[in-house]
Amino acid sequence: MAERAWEQVGRLRKWLDAEVTDASPADVRLLRVLKIGEEYGEVAEALHGALGANPRKGRSHSWTDVEKELVDTIVTAMVALDTITPDARHAFEERLDALVDRVIPAP
Repeated sequence: MAERAWEQVGRLRKWLDAEVTDASPADVRLLRVLKIGEEYGEVAEALHGALGANPRKGRSHSWTDVEKELVDTIVTAMVALDTITPDARHAFEERLDALVDRVIPAP
């Protein structure tokens, strides 16, 4: 599954790269990282809607909406990582292992 996910992320990044017309490589990196914040905002909006936390809007979203927005945020972060490092999969797995090892002792 992880291999397919990174293949799909690579396809998305290549498509995005092909659509860039007037941004420098540095700007592309910056914008892709900033996009994570935009996606997080959509998670927050969906969460507020699922909880009915905004009295003016009521229950405007479902938990399925929250799930979708979380996936969008994860994929956006993966695309950003793939944009800034040539071996995003390795960087991701190495960091994930370090995070798990930090909180869960080895058997």
